Amino acid sequence: MTSSSAPSRKSLSKIACNRLQKELVEWQVNPPAGFKHKVTDNIQRWVIEAIGAPGTLYANETYQLQVDFPEHYPMEAPQVIFLHPAPLHPHIYSNGHICLGNSYCTGCMYRRFGEEEKGEEEGQVEEDEEEQRREKKKEEEEEAMVEEKEEDQEEKKYILYDSWSPAMTVSSVCISILSMLSSSTAKQRPADNDRYVKNCRNGRSPKETRWWFHDDKV
Repeated sequence: MTSSSAPSRKSLSKIACNRLQKELVEWQVNPPAGFKHKVTDNIQRWVIEAIGAPGTLYANETYQLQVDFPEHYPMEAPQVIFLHPAPLHPHIYSNGHICLGNSYCTGCMYRRFGEEEKGEEEGQVEEDEEEQRREKKKEEEEEAMVEEKEEDQEEKKYILYDSWSPAMTVSSVCISILSMLSSSTAKQRPADNDRYVKNCRNGRSPKETRWWFHDDKV
């Protein structure tokens, strides 16, 4: 099974290799509950089976996470996505991208890096004028929401993105993802799922997205 977000990767540094070997040993001794590492010869890409926790909307459902490690892991965050089919969740897009923060809320707002630069993605199909006006209006509304929540945003960081810490591990990320799933009260996609997935159709990594929460109610 392959991912729709396969980043071009450089070989792991010695520090990254040593760190991942250590994490593998720790995982074998004390794996996080509800997860199983599927052993392969590729240490730079882990595939992890995730099982929904009992008593939750995802109880006994099985999904697969794909973790891709960058050259300078753990100084850089890994890319973590769900392989198809991704669970229905307000923070998980149908292409497997995850909006994972240290505060779990319903729905995510995003803006692609460089979105304001015209001509960045020359291969995209041109939008007609009416669709462009709709997109512009939607972006203005999103900007207004972000401004209203500017103060709160300092408290809400994105574990897989701007708030990554070298102290975090694959196990701790898995635990956070399971907690996010377990706390959900609805099985549904983010409101902007179709738009986001369309913008990612050329294999854009979720790490190239700026994520913002826009609803703290689950």
